[in-house]
This record gives sequence, C-alpha cells and structure tokens, in this order.
Amino acid sequence: MKTLAPSAHSKILILDFGSQYTQVIARRIRELQVYSEIASFNISAKQIAALAPNGIILSGGPASVYDKGAPQIDTEIFSLNIPVLGICYGLMLMAHHLGGQVVFTGRREYGPGTLRITNRSELLEGLGHQLDVWNSHGDEVTALPKGFRVAGTTEGCDFAAVEDPQRKLYGLQFHPEVAHTPRGKEILHNFVYHICQCAMDWTMGSFIEEACARIRKQVGDQKVVLGLSGGVDSSVTAALLHKAIGDQLTCIFVNNGLLRAREEEIVQRVFGENFHVRLKYVDASERFLALLKDVTDPETKRKLIGNEFIKVFQHATEELLEEDRGNGEHRLAAASPSSGGHGGYKFLAQGTLYPDVIESVSIEGNPAQVIKSHHNVGGLPEKMHFELVEPVRQLFKDEVRQVGLQLGLPKEIVYRQPFPGPGLAVRILGEVTPERLSILREADTIVQSEMEAADWYYKVWQSFAVLLPVQSVGVMGDQRTYENTIALRIVESRDGMTADWVRIPYELLARISNRICNEVKGVNRVVFDVSSKPPSTIEWE
Repeated sequence: MKTLAPSAHSKILILDFGSQYTQVIARRIRELQVYSEIASFNISAKQIAALAPNGIILSGGPASVYDKGAPQIDTEIFSLNIPVLGICYGLMLMAHHLGGQVVFTGRREYGPGTLRITNRSELLEGLGHQLDVWNSHGDEVTALPKGFRVAGTTEGCDFAAVEDPQRKLYGLQFHPEVAHTPRGKEILHNFVYHICQCAMDWTMGSFIEEACARIRKQVGDQKVVLGLSGGVDSSVTAALLHKAIGDQLTCIFVNNGLLRAREEEIVQRVFGENFHVRLKYVDASERFLALLKDVTDPETKRKLIGNEFIKVFQHATEELLEEDRGNGEHRLAAASPSSGGHGGYKFLAQGTLYPDVIESVSIEGNPAQVIKSHHNVGGLPEKMHFELVEPVRQLFKDEVRQVGLQLGLPKEIVYRQPFPGPGLAVRILGEVTPERLSILREADTIVQSEMEAADWYYKVWQSFAVLLPVQSVGVMGDQRTYENTIALRIVESRDGMTADWVRIPYELLARISNRICNEVKGVNRVVFDVSSKPPSTIEWE
C-alpha cells in the first residue's frame, strides 16, 4: 500500500502489525478531524521522515515480538523526534527494541478491565483516577526500557500505560480505539492534539477542493468514464468528477443482471434526467449470468464479475468513441493510441474507498490476512487499457456521505445503504441462477419496503436478504413443502469496519418473515443473523 506524499494537513501515520483494529484506529483519528493514514509495518524511518507526520501509532497484532518471523520495526523510527504511541503489540515492540523485557506470562488478559492511573501523564490528562478499558493480549511487558515510567496499571498488568515524555514515546497495553474503552477517544485526543500538536484541518470541504485539483491535474483535457451503479460510492464519485471536469465525464451504467429490483430504471432517471450527466446504459445481464453458471466459490464470483465488468466497459467506450465520431468530436478520434484508453477515453473512474483498499491489498510482509477482494480493487486484468481515477480512495464511508451532501446530492442517494459491487451474486450462497436471483430480489424488496415503512431504513447501516443453499421441510395449508431459506442481515456500523446486529422490534421481524414466506414462491423459512463483525463479515460472501 503506497503512502501519500506530504501535504499541508496535519497527519498521523499508523503502522499496521496485523491488528483487526488497525482500521478502527485510523477512523478514530479522523473523527478528531485529523488526517490519518495506514502504512506497512516495514516502512523505513527515512520514508517516514519524508512524509513528515505529526505523530506515529504502532498498532496491535497477533504475533509475539520474540517469535521467529514476527513483524519488526526500523528502530531508527524512535529517534526521529516524532511522537510515537504503541498500542498492545506496538508497546511490546517498543519495549523489546529499547532495552525492556517482554515475556509470555501464562495468563491471558482478554476483555474488560480497569485502568488505575498512578502518575500524571499528558496522554491520560483529564481522565480522573481510573477508567474502563479493553484488553486483548497474552504477552506482557515485565521490565521497562531506561527512561520510561509507569503511568497506569490494571489488575493483571503492572505496565498498562507507560511513557518516556523526554523522547515523546508512549505505550498502552489496552486498546483505546475500541468502543469497549469508553474514554479511549479522549486518550487519542490527548495524543493527537496535546502531544503531536495536530490542527483540526481534515474537513470534507477542504477534501473536495483538494480532490478537484488532483483530478484536474491527473486528467488534463482527457475524457473519463465512470461505472455508475446508483450506490453511494459511485454516485458521490460522479458528482465530484462532474464538479471537477464537467462534460469530460461520461457515466456508463452496466446492468450485470445482479442488481436490486428496478435499479436500472432508478439510476437512469436520477442521473440521466435529473442531473443531466451523460449516461450510457448497457444491458449485459445474460453475459454475466452465463459466466457465473456452475460457479459457487465466493472469490471466483468476485473476480469473474470484476474481469467481465472491465471487458464490458472497454466495449462500451469503443461504442462511445464511435458515437462521438458520428457527432463530430474529431479530437477524440485523433487522440494518440500511445496515451492509453480507447481514443480520448483514457481514464476509468472508480468509487474505491479506504476500507476497500485496506481489506483487499495484501501489503508485502503484512501479517494481516486478506479478508476478501473487492471488485474495484482486486482482479483487474493487466491488459486493462485505462488509467484509474479514484478520487475518494482516501475516505471512509461516512466521510463519502458528508462529501455527497456538500456536493448537493439528495438524501435518498447519500444515505442509501451500501450495496456490494458484485451485487446479489454475493448474497446468493452457491450458484447464481435466474430462478435464485428472482427469489432473492423478491425477498429483498420486502425487507427494504418494510424497513422503510417502519422508519428503520435510515437508522441502520445495512438491511438485506441472503439466499442460503439450504432447503428445509415446511407446511403450507395441508401440504408438505421442501423449500429455500432466507437469512435476514440487519447491522449497525459507523464505517463498515466493525458492525453489530440490530435489535429491531420483533413485530417488524415478524412482518418481514410472514410476507417473505407468504409472497415469495420457493421460500418457507426465514432466519435472523445475530453475529457481529468481527468475527463475521457483514456480507455472507
């Protein structure tokens, strides 16, 4: 994952050692209106110095610092005179390399605990004498490096909060970034503002201005095509590009046969008629469904859909070029082939978000596992003739929504629930067929209509139906049935990085279940998914 060049913004750089919470740290910093960025743990001190961050955070991780092959750090980082905060594994790494001692004590401290603040610390300023914290570790620091002192303890750990204020080095054995540490955001506030001296200069207004400038610089006078799905990400990307380059943008809407009910109609009406964006509609549903025949593996589905999407796009841009020639736009036809693209269509825009990048890109040497590939960051063929424009690649989902509102998009678009790039294909476990798509679409339409009618749709992050490859016995009237099972997935989240299932009223669950079983032919059972992320993902595939 490439880090960005230095900018005028304050910046906190987070080194990722494989923690499931690394992305949450980044989000918490941005909530403080300070830009944060995640980099691989093996970035050099020289590279960090060139980026000039105000502070560095070392994430947690699943390894033990003394294990063979455990991710290590360029120890020169501690001599850059840049404040460093080590969290869990990050603390142990700091102690290990600076002359302290880390051992496996035989007692694992996991779950809630109470931090007792024993010495005044700038990191813990204003937090009183004790606070609830969340622990997740098996190793423990048993001796501090020279120059360090204890700032707080827990029942199971004598060095739960430590610091060397002279060198601006700080360490926490617990996780301040998670919701289970209720006052953790105040700790991060102290680090970011008081210790790192950051300014509150990460706003969506400033982002829009900078993004438009970057787009114009990258694109020049070339034409850009964008895959418009009608979802939040692509819609905001379209609005941002249109603000930056106007009629140089053409949106292509591909019906891959995996869309929600009436999706193609809604997208064409909203963007073609209301926003007057140049929009080309391509119905490739039969092509995609033929490709997915007999395919059951989730990753294979995603990559097939991603690759086919690019092929359809390339063909659509060729058709656009012919249309432009017919309309007398000879500049496009005369564009140099060496510039890439198809004639004047050199750039392909995508609504890639920061969580997409984090979850999909396997950083060289990174101990974290790839969770899943996303259609817009994984599986792109090398022969693709477009250069990518990804103007919201730095943003989390809630930041994208803020940008959309500032650009004047309607609430119905901006607060629309996220929909996966591969569409309903990853909500059908097993083979995707026209019959199974029809069942899922009908069930999903009922879920959405009932959530909206009960005023719950905008209160949750996502609410949708999943078709399981499970049939069970039921009874309808006096007849025995052996039909399909629908799972309901309704979750709340801030940015999709973590999520919890929503405790919606039983009456609403009952209405959804009754309607699906009564109205959707081929379904006789509805179940409710009560798992959180982690350990589960939001989507089932």
